[in-house]
Amino acid sequence: MIKVALIGAGKMGISHLSILGAHPDVEVVGVCDTSKMVNDFLSKYGKFNCFTDYQKMVDEVKPEAVVVAVPTKFHYPVIKYLLEKKISVFAEKPFCLNASQGQELVTLAGKQQIVNQVGYHNKFIGTFSEVKKIISSGALGNIYHFVGEAYGPVVIKPKQDTWRSDPSEGGGCLLDYASHVIDLINDLLAPVNSVKGSLLKSIYSNNVEDAVYSLLELSNGVSGVLSVNWSDDTYRKMSTTVTIIGTQGKIVSDANELKVFLKDSNALKGYSKGWNVSYITDLTEQVDFYLRGEEYSLQMDYFVRAVAGKVPNSINTFQSAWYTDNAIELIKNSSK
Repeated sequence: MIKVALIGAGKMGISHLSILGAHPDVEVVGVCDTSKMVNDFLSKYGKFNCFTDYQKMVDEVKPEAVVVAVPTKFHYPVIKYLLEKKISVFAEKPFCLNASQGQELVTLAGKQQIVNQVGYHNKFIGTFSEVKKIISSGALGNIYHFVGEAYGPVVIKPKQDTWRSDPSEGGGCLLDYASHVIDLINDLLAPVNSVKGSLLKSIYSNNVEDAVYSLLELSNGVSGVLSVNWSDDTYRKMSTTVTIIGTQGKIVSDANELKVFLKDSNALKGYSKGWNVSYITDLTEQVDFYLRGEEYSLQMDYFVRAVAGKVPNSINTFQSAWYTDNAIELIKNSSK
């Protein structure tokens, strides 16, 4: 059993706690949150050992791994403390508010040889995993363009300020929404190397952007477009799509459907010439505990197995999350 603690019992923290509590190889040894009401509830009905001070919790329960689900502005000090204690860390996204803080944590995690992971769950969605396999096979030929998109109804009218409207809290479409798409592009193709121009548009918000439109160039020379808008109420929930175009084919994929066009009938085993369509139900791994989507259980299970030494610590590492943080800074700078 891996002894795991949680810091931050908000929306994502509670989701992670539910998954951890159902995991057969995990013992939840502590939960930390600054809300007395939350702690009282979890202590009474969940029988969790709750704390308001994360350092006190770590000293008392001595976890092997900790899930960090606090607001992004607290990531750097909390994660640094845990790494210095040689405790494995799963952190919610985005990794840090600036790339310099993230780089320090990447270096420290490597020095301490600590398992580290960040919660970019798209890599555990079956359709996107299949996209990566197809790209790696070379079936698309020379890839020369991509489009990464995400739309959803997060801010659809002027409203009272929350953390989402405060950039110092990790608010704004770029950090909250676009980071998912950037991280996916980095993983499927190559890290963003430069940004040729960006528009950060405020639609309903006063202090942050509600939409991000950017021209990106990757480290392998491939260029493409980022288009993200969290003020689009024609969508019921967040919808992420990637389009990847090569000399021998094209992919259009979201979290539900994968469409692949191939010019060659022998390009890839299991695929024919022309359009091929498959669905998430054909490509998703089964999980023991389902909450919000298989990807959330799959990512946490991968972290637990990495801590146990059963799988390599190679998916959603601090290093890969730093590439996303760095791209975010490049986009910000290009919009000025």
